[in-house]
Amino acid sequence: MDLDSDALGRYISATEGVGKPWLLLQLRLKKLQDDRDCMEPAAYEAAIAELHQELMGLGEWWVGREAEVFGGERSHNDD
Repeated sequence: MDLDSDALGRYISATEGVGKPWLLLQLRLKKLQDDRDCMEPAAYEAAIAELHQELMGLGEWWVGREAEVFGGERSHNDD
C-alpha cells in the first residue's frame, strides 16, 4: 500500500502513532518525497541527510518492541 503524506498522517493519528518517533520520521520522509519535484536537488539531498541523521539518532529503537513495531513475536531474546 502506497500512501501519500496526508493519508499517512491520518493513519498515524488514527492509530495513536504520534508518540512513535519512527513513524513521525516516516511521515517527514513521505512529505519530502511528495515535495521532491518542487525542490532543488541540493536542498532535497540536504533534507534527506538530515532525516538520516535523526533516524540514526534513534538508535536501535525497536529492540524489545519487535512485536509492536514489526508484528508477530520476537524471534530471539538478547537479554
